Amino acid sequence: MSVQVELLAMTPDPERVIELAARTSYKSFHRMGEGSAPALIRKLIRSGHESVLEHAYATFRIRGGSRAFTHQLVRHRLASYTQESQRYVDEAGFEYVTPPSVQGNPEALKVFGEAMEVAREAYRKLRELGVPKQDARFVLPNATTSEIVVSANFREWRHIFSLRCHPSAQWEIRKICLEILKILKEKAPSVFEDFRIDEERNAAWREHEGGEAVRAEEDKDR
Repeated sequence: MSVQVELLAMTPDPERVIELAARTSYKSFHRMGEGSAPALIRKLIRSGHESVLEHAYATFRIRGGSRAFTHQLVRHRLASYTQESQRYVDEAGFEYVTPPSVQGNPEALKVFGEAMEVAREAYRKLRELGVPKQDARFVLPNATTSEIVVSANFREWRHIFSLRCHPSAQWEIRKICLEILKILKEKAPSVFEDFRIDEERNAAWREHEGGEAVRAEEDKDR
């Protein structure tokens, strides 16, 4: 199953909401006009005044990511989550994510696939023996796919992208967060335009951090 990222909801006209919040702080409503929101938001981000970005939210549904991915994502404690429950959902035919390092190695792929089948069979037998789903799930691997809904304000999304889209981030969460970033760059460009996406490296970083981020990663690879 391939990963699917879906935008479920977002603050209507988020850049205007952010502008209104900021101008409340500065009592500068007289400066509002066509094109004023993007200019003000860029200025706020450059100055580090990002608290006003918390007034805009976005909610995504992510399907097909592994439990290893969701374990990382939920560490971002300023976001809200609802996840597919292995306590109530029968996982007898669970799907799983295969890491690229395994996919590209025939021997490793064989070992990996056999381990997944062993886990499936163990889960099935436990259920047949009357073990409830909430206990049978203990044999499920981190590779098991899951579905999760996540909501966060724009300031927190920027924080998540700074960490999880960086070249040194784990490949799966980096790939998924990049898809979320692409959507938000389209929906609220002035809030996320300082993130530069490198399709070749499957990574992104804030514009002022770009050179250092890439050089650090390249030095690590040498």
